[in-house]
Amino acid sequence: MNSSLRLRAGLVSVALLAAFLGIWHLATRSTAPVATMSPEYAKLMGLTATQGKSAMPGPLDVGAKLWEHLKRPFYDNGPNDKGLGIQLAYSIARVGTGYLLAVLVAIPLGFLIGMSPLLSKALDPFIQVLKPISPLAWMPLALYTIKDSSVSAIFVIFICSIWPMLLNTVFGVASVRKEWINVARTLEVGTIRRAFTVILPAAAPTILTGMRISIGIAWLVIVAAEMLVGGTGIGYFVWNEWNNLSITNVIIAILLIGIVGMLLDQILARFTRMVTFPE
Repeated sequence: MNSSLRLRAGLVSVALLAAFLGIWHLATRSTAPVATMSPEYAKLMGLTATQGKSAMPGPLDVGAKLWEHLKRPFYDNGPNDKGLGIQLAYSIARVGTGYLLAVLVAIPLGFLIGMSPLLSKALDPFIQVLKPISPLAWMPLALYTIKDSSVSAIFVIFICSIWPMLLNTVFGVASVRKEWINVARTLEVGTIRRAFTVILPAAAPTILTGMRISIGIAWLVIVAAEMLVGGTGIGYFVWNEWNNLSITNVIIAILLIGIVGMLLDQILARFTRMVTFPE
């Protein structure tokens, strides 16, 4: 039953992709009127005006350019001309560093808050004030104090990743069934051992759900952060290619951002399924 559903869903996905590519191809065909102008002005205006070619690249143009990038993903011709593999590596490294720092802070702190009603009540106002602040709002302060664009981007990833993990950890720990905790106390299981043998396995699905939400937010934020700080990264690549009016490269970058984000989400989803158990 499940295999049949997956097969049908795959066929529908392929059909939707084919329809999208077909509509995209038809929409970008050369249908505009060709303008008459002097050769010098025509060279300046390009194919859009001289041949009636659409300013938006079609799927074949994007595919050909993508193949060029895939053949040389790690070339380095200077500060503003690096391969997509290098740009993605910088972004993933920043996201990974900020995300892991958030894990090291959010999960232990969430455990403490979830196990202590006093801490939960005392810290809740601070969490509710800090949580809605846009991560990018911290960027000027980070640049001013840290004075390093790459480290500032990592700090922004840390800030945006910590809240979903912290809140889900608090909720997961506080929601562990009291019967299980009472049984552990009856058996004279110590607090630390109880946290690792009873509370952590029970709260693990909720904690990993928070981690899954956080990795998606972190990947979203790094693109905007790199547009602001510049230098390297897939966000800077998008902004730089826009400044060069290379819409084809912008579309390729958007596609790769989506694919990498999907892979990161699926990795966390797999871990979530591994620790989820029926009650």
